[in-house]
Amino acid sequence: MAGTALVTGGSGYIAGFLIRQLIANGWTVHTTVRNLKREADVRGWLDVDNDKLKFFAADLEHDAGWAESIAGCSHVAHVASPFPLGVPKDADELVVPAREGALRALRFARAAGIKRFVLTSSMAAVAYGHDNGGDIYSEADWTNLDNPDVMPYPRSKTVAERAARDWVAAEGSDIEFASVNPAAVFGPLLSDDLSTSIELVKQLLEGKVPMCPDIGFGIIDVRDVADLHYRALTAEGVKDERYICSGPFLKMIDVANILTANLGDRAKKVPTRKMPDWLFKLFALVRPELKQLVAELGNVRGGDSRHAMQSLGWTMRSPEDAILATAHSLIERGIVRV
Repeated sequence: MAGTALVTGGSGYIAGFLIRQLIANGWTVHTTVRNLKREADVRGWLDVDNDKLKFFAADLEHDAGWAESIAGCSHVAHVASPFPLGVPKDADELVVPAREGALRALRFARAAGIKRFVLTSSMAAVAYGHDNGGDIYSEADWTNLDNPDVMPYPRSKTVAERAARDWVAAEGSDIEFASVNPAAVFGPLLSDDLSTSIELVKQLLEGKVPMCPDIGFGIIDVRDVADLHYRALTAEGVKDERYICSGPFLKMIDVANILTANLGDRAKKVPTRKMPDWLFKLFALVRPELKQLVAELGNVRGGDSRHAMQSLGWTMRSPEDAILATAHSLIERGIVRV
């Protein structure tokens, strides 16, 4: 099966690999960017059949461009969502565009008669705001928004996914809806634009992190995230589904150890010691962007991906493969000089 699909946020990390996979499998892809001045640049690093790819200007907070971008499509992957490196002063800076963008995409999808709609959510909508412990979370779990320690990004992804599901249940009964909930996304780079996860490996390689705080995340390769999106878009019988997309949960010291064990002298600046919790808390007093992470010290928030593997035949690379692919890309592109 191949047709025409809209992939929102075409300049993004996950979206780029999904666009490549769709076109490689015979699909025509429409994609959105906030400014068409980026089209030539994005086409260059996507390196696909340009006749199969059309760009449209649209953003999460305005209607302009959405009807045009979705016209002629049968499937939508709504990948676009704000994910800044810093911490906003007000959570609504992330919550509002994430929620309204998802609802806007759904409304235009319904008007266009879209068959299948896949939302890029996150493990951030699954595993946060719960008591400390060595927990593994499944599709049945949701981030607890009543917990004031929940950070703006997990809050935005949770609100957006819940709003989308509520809307589909009330007004989009003909739409086959699914969400994909990735953990921290690593892997090879298509461009020099760095996601928040990639920035972490960059800072480790550059020695900008003196020691590794007791903080971690599930690891997943961007190629496997794109593949799960593709399967959720194209498999038969997908409706009202949710797919955890996470490999093993690793602490920052585990990531650092993978780099030092495999990169030789190129990892000479990577920290090799754990940071005491008291020291991290001290840093957080003078660096506001760290305050939101204090509540995460010592937590384990793993994801159980068996549902996607069993129902869609999906598989994933090892976390070592994903992390090293990131490191090699950063070094080969000259983004990190070692």
